[in-house]
Amino acid sequence: MLRIAYFLLMVLFSCNKGEVVSYSNYLNHNDTVKYVGKEECRMCHAEIYDSYIQTGMGQSFHYAIKEHSALSESNMSVVYDTVKNLYYKPYWQRDSLYILEYRLENKDTIHKLSRKVDYKIGSGHHTNSHLFDINGYIHQVPYTYYTQNNISDLPPGFENGNNTRFDRKIGIECMSCHNAYPLHNAESLNQYDKIPLGIDCERCHGPGELHVKQKKSGIIIDTSKYIDYSIVNPADLPIDLQFDVCQRCHLQGTTILAEGKSFVDFKPGMKLSDIMDIYIPKYANNDDFIMASHVDRLKQSKCFTKGGITCISCHDPHESVKLLDDSYFDNKCMDCHNICDDEQVNNCTSCHMPNSSSTDIMHVSITDHKIEIPSEPRLSDKKIFKGLISINNPNPDFLSRAKAYLKHFESFNANSIYLDSAYYFLQRTNDGNYTSYLQYYYLTNQDNLLMSFVMNTALDTLTYSDNELAMAFSRAGEVYSRNNINNFANIYFSRAIKLMPFVIDYRIKYATYLINNNELDSAESILNQALLMNPIIKELHLNLAYIDILKKKYISAEERLNYTLLLDPDYLLAYENLLLIARIKDNSLKSSLYLDKILEIAPDHKVKKILNKDI
Repeated sequence: MLRIAYFLLMVLFSCNKGEVVSYSNYLNHNDTVKYVGKEECRMCHAEIYDSYIQTGMGQSFHYAIKEHSALSESNMSVVYDTVKNLYYKPYWQRDSLYILEYRLENKDTIHKLSRKVDYKIGSGHHTNSHLFDINGYIHQVPYTYYTQNNISDLPPGFENGNNTRFDRKIGIECMSCHNAYPLHNAESLNQYDKIPLGIDCERCHGPGELHVKQKKSGIIIDTSKYIDYSIVNPADLPIDLQFDVCQRCHLQGTTILAEGKSFVDFKPGMKLSDIMDIYIPKYANNDDFIMASHVDRLKQSKCFTKGGITCISCHDPHESVKLLDDSYFDNKCMDCHNICDDEQVNNCTSCHMPNSSSTDIMHVSITDHKIEIPSEPRLSDKKIFKGLISINNPNPDFLSRAKAYLKHFESFNANSIYLDSAYYFLQRTNDGNYTSYLQYYYLTNQDNLLMSFVMNTALDTLTYSDNELAMAFSRAGEVYSRNNINNFANIYFSRAIKLMPFVIDYRIKYATYLINNNELDSAESILNQALLMNPIIKELHLNLAYIDILKKKYISAEERLNYTLLLDPDYLLAYENLLLIARIKDNSLKSSLYLDKILEIAPDHKVKKILNKDI
């Protein structure tokens, strides 16, 4: 009886190696199977765990303490933003890292703001960037340490006048690649209930709860003969699904989720295109590449197209590249390439996979995974844009393509050609395009078409994510508001907050609408609720200050406005309102002071509109 029972278990949980099966055979793909964390894996796989934890993936995310921060071995350089005229100085208080933002005028400090850094993101192979946590809301700090050249500078995307200081939100799209899956509050953009530390075993093997339960109950599969379907071993997957495991994160671009999917839905062994399409812009006469382009570049190599190699042909994900012998990758090359005994082999990758700078991250050089015989670089006076191409899906549908162009326009490149392409593909979609059409009309400022489209769409018959709908509703509210159609503005603003109550931006927009319509108590209530969620959002304090002005509570208003200037020393709207109060109080000295500051920040500011404003 015991032998029969064991045989039945083997049939249930395993198949012969080499047998072609659907990825749906993996039992840990079931939504009821939970993630258990890498420490649970260590109970049986201690040697693999201890090796993996030294890899870049294992060290991708951690608390910002000296043990895990590359800054602890640096000279803690000060970074100066020449455009914003702001300095950033890291410093330690015991084992806690802080970033001090300050400004100097004639060697006097005229602005200071310090933030405690809660997390470092990045293994240190290339960078350490820094995040801080306010009530679970995660934002990025404007300071990155580029470890390859021991350079401190602004983070990628903060340079050239784009420094958003402490306002950049770290949403689930970012977090889900740089870390193990967190417990993300789905009714927010960047609030988390729990954040794990480092990319863990389950990102490549899938949820481990069932596997752990089976092993503890004595169900052991001989994996030399059979595939254990309680857990995914990427080595047992066909090549396309192997690549999908890696390119889930090693393929950076404009990512479009499939209907009903989220950024935490992909599990190893699944087809990535069932969850998301990842687009990158392609150009003729140009061979530049971005940081996370490993899979895209490798697929352009003959080693893949003819030799069939995959990422794990050369990389053992459980071993740190830094700890490998110098000959490790040469030996990998020799596994496929026959070299005469009298030929010297020394660092094949230096010629065939040279280090190069990426186009998206400064101070970083990476190995180009397009393996080829060196040739003269192709020079061209002009890059010719071919389009946004989905790297993981050769046949994305029209709606996915339309969404890609819309998202790329908003996130990366506000060139009208992307909107033109988005509209081209939208016109060829049949359904599911409500939020995308609304996004297109909003971005092209076609208010009448947006309102007409909203009124003539039977929304109840369509299915969208709450995130998509909330953004669409908030934007619809904005459009109705600026066209003085207040009943519909109120409806759509309210719908956005109901769907995503922890998105503070939606509350601010609704409160602004209410203020403009003299519903001050309702606006104040919404803003105070948001303030409890995240008390360092300057727009909350600004709008509450304006309500105080309208209620003639000038002392309270000034206190709030001065606090916003601690949060942002160049906050133009705060100075505008302070000027307003100064004129109400007939304080010519302060009026002149605030007027000068406004013109210093914005020389072309139309101050007459403020000076003539009635209360």
